Amino acid sequence: MSKPRARDLGIPFEGIPGKYNAITDVDGVTVGYSTVIEGESARTGVTIIHPRGKSNHDPVFAAWFPFNGNGEMTGSAWVEEGGFLEGPIGLTNTHSVGVVRDAIIDWQASQGKMFQHWSCPVVAETADGWLNDMNGFFVKPAHVWEALENAESGPVEEGSVGGGTGMICYEFKGGSGTSSRKLPEKLGGWTIGAFAQTNFGARYQLTIAGVPVGHHLKEDPVWTDGENPYTQDSGSLIIVLATDAPLLPHQLKRIAKRASLGMARTGSLGGNGSGDIFLAFSTANPNTALQGNRQVVELRALDNDHLNPLFAASIFAAEEAIINSMVAAEDMTGHKDFSVKALPHDRLREIMKQCNRLQ
Repeated sequence: MSKPRARDLGIPFEGIPGKYNAITDVDGVTVGYSTVIEGESARTGVTIIHPRGKSNHDPVFAAWFPFNGNGEMTGSAWVEEGGFLEGPIGLTNTHSVGVVRDAIIDWQASQGKMFQHWSCPVVAETADGWLNDMNGFFVKPAHVWEALENAESGPVEEGSVGGGTGMICYEFKGGSGTSSRKLPEKLGGWTIGAFAQTNFGARYQLTIAGVPVGHHLKEDPVWTDGENPYTQDSGSLIIVLATDAPLLPHQLKRIAKRASLGMARTGSLGGNGSGDIFLAFSTANPNTALQGNRQVVELRALDNDHLNPLFAASIFAAEEAIINSMVAAEDMTGHKDFSVKALPHDRLREIMKQCNRLQ
């Protein structure tokens, strides 16, 4: 049986989602997971996002935005400088970034999937060190290859899977979540998809569809008392935004920035200890982002005055992806018997109904 999603609980969100309400609604994008749950201390994994699918290695225009930089996204310096992204994106835990990066390069080189003679993969992390023993280094190259090879389009599993397996969000169980928005044809008909790996926020902050549910759901917070508004907001959030709209790197930088507003709509203020890093790419303009055999390439790009709908879609998709990651998650106990409760669906519905925000 498939896991519930936020809309299944009657939570209202802005905008119209695509067919799967997932990042895979952007044509060509695929997502793969490898989940590592072993013994008492392994609660981790790796997520792979292929911008054009695992068989199409044509680079895409891209940009990143570090809203708060207490985290890591390898390859981001070249994304910033060159304006494009080559190959798959990896998401994992903080101490497994290196093995995921190396395994991606090995996969590219071994199968002739490296677009040029070298590779600088984008791999981002959030810290799962409460439920998972990060110093156990449970993510192995074989797990990365598994996620690279099993990536698919269509519906995307959410919750405690892949790189999001051991994550905590607003002191509930967090993890992997996704969503999308499809613009009406009069606004271009473009699609924006978001994928979030959530590991941030204090309980009192949690806001869902405008309702301050964190002020009501005070049971079983893992760190705070649910009251102190100045408690350290630590953890991290990675959001990947994909679109089929023809955008250039400077425009994608503006899209990536909007993920921070999706984060804010769920209540977070962005803490000093949180690594909140966002990446945006466009699947438009094929065979143009990196073409050394042509001196001049022809590009299509939206006029800046037509970006507002895409800004809104990015914000709304990011917001819903975060909430979906929590709704799909389940209670988990891990390293040193540390336990985290999942977001209680029935109680959440009661609160939303009391505030007239339940569909």
